[in-house]
Amino acid sequence: MIRYLAVEGIDGAGKSTVARELAAELSRLGHRVTQVREPGGTPVGESIREILLGLGHDLDHWTEAMLFAAARAQLAATVIAPALARGDLVVSDRSYYSSLAYQGGGRGLGIDVVRQVNETGLRGVVPDLIVLLRLDAESGFAREDERDRISSEGIELQHRVAAAYDSLAAAEPDRFVVVDATLPIADIVAAVVAVMEQLR
Repeated sequence: MIRYLAVEGIDGAGKSTVARELAAELSRLGHRVTQVREPGGTPVGESIREILLGLGHDLDHWTEAMLFAAARAQLAATVIAPALARGDLVVSDRSYYSSLAYQGGGRGLGIDVVRQVNETGLRGVVPDLIVLLRLDAESGFAREDERDRISSEGIELQHRVAAAYDSLAAAEPDRFVVVDATLPIADIVAAVVAVMEQLR
């Protein structure tokens, strides 16, 4: 049964919009939904978000990875775990799979070691389902109206991140559903809801 799902993808894939519309549709279908975003979702997490995504900050790659992990651990402990305990369905805009793809793959820190750092802090509060919005890096780059610190680094990073996401999806087919990010939002939401119904 799917209790906690996260929407993932490269910058410009439409994650925030899909997460919002998916949460609305699941609510309409009678689920009690808690929607969160990463990094952020808590006072601590939002402060860390400003450091991570704000332009003008020069962060070492491991500093970046650890800050993401810290914000995520706080969100899991204080928001997601209590929501799951209440019986809510959690929809997240990103998850620790973003760090596996961006810091593990894109930054070259290593997916396994980044996974270990994050899973230690999450203490079992991990998504049941990852919705990967697949989009080529060029299209994602062109879609973005505003670029944050990470997306402003350019398209080569996004190429590496996209490749890392594809590797993760291939390695964990039972956890991933891959959707064409160029489809209409309503079609993407319907496809995800249909997968969730199959996995009940």
